Amino acid sequence: MESLTKRRLSAGELDALMRGSAGIGCRLEAELTDGWFNTAYRVRFEDGRAAVVKLAPPADAPVLRYERGIMATEAMVYRRLAALGGEGVPGPELLHAGDGLLAVSVLEGTPWDQADGISPAAQGRLRRELGSIAARLHTVAPEDGRFGYPAPESALSAPDWRTAFTAMVDALLDDAERWDADLGLPPAALRSLVAEGAPALDEVTRPRLVHFDLWPGNMFVRADGETGARITGIIDHERAFWGDPAAELVSLAFGGDIGPDSDLVAGYRAAGGRLDFTGAFRHRVALYGLYLGLILVAECGPRGFGADRIAFGRGFLHERVAELRALG
Repeated sequence: MESLTKRRLSAGELDALMRGSAGIGCRLEAELTDGWFNTAYRVRFEDGRAAVVKLAPPADAPVLRYERGIMATEAMVYRRLAALGGEGVPGPELLHAGDGLLAVSVLEGTPWDQADGISPAAQGRLRRELGSIAARLHTVAPEDGRFGYPAPESALSAPDWRTAFTAMVDALLDDAERWDADLGLPPAALRSLVAEGAPALDEVTRPRLVHFDLWPGNMFVRADGETGARITGIIDHERAFWGDPAAELVSLAFGGDIGPDSDLVAGYRAAGGRLDFTGAFRHRVALYGLYLGLILVAECGPRGFGADRIAFGRGFLHERVAELRALG
């Protein structure tokens, strides 16, 4: 997808960048155009390995506050997940992380949103598998015990979840004002909704890794003779934060049912995860939906997205606000 934050290099520039950063040259094979923020290239290193090289936006490119330094977050998450051992969380191997770039191995399979011919039964098995993967991901905890975004550049972290989440929302509202984004709602009303959810947010006392971008395009699947298909890996961890595992349901909903009787939740619970669909839990999920809605609107300014994307983001935001008001 076209975005003003993307940093494009020629084949020669990319080869020189990798030689200077990783000490190995590469041959550019293709640009991967599905992403909305970073630039990604499929390359072949001079030792024969296939890889994907991701480039952060240029240093002078305007980004949202929470996006400052998030490529380092992605590298950190790959390292932490690799240390899980056992079944762990499938994904590419981190091959190199440098200043504003990282290289990972190429996954087998196809992005889930582009995979054809998966039967409804296989889709259900994949959703259960995804639930178990999410439960394992949520066992990862921050070393310093803080909530919020790992990258220190954003300064969006705190010792408790309510404070961290409120700061995250405030930062997006400031970004929206900076970019003159039309939220269709007064910022004060949105802040009030977050403040009203304080008792529910205070129930979260242990920070856990939350990917927060687990839509089907960030999951690779491939055909499997026994189950019809299996998940080969999760990618794009740059938007991860330390917070409430319930927040994961917001992006997981783009791929299917997230209700208490869903395949996804069954897989999550079977892997030892806990999701209690109490009133406070549902209230928090709606708040996290509001947060994603703010991202979808605020990011249109620095990305240069058009009216269709703005309308989609605003519609998503308003639906979450209506849900919160209905929950009281």
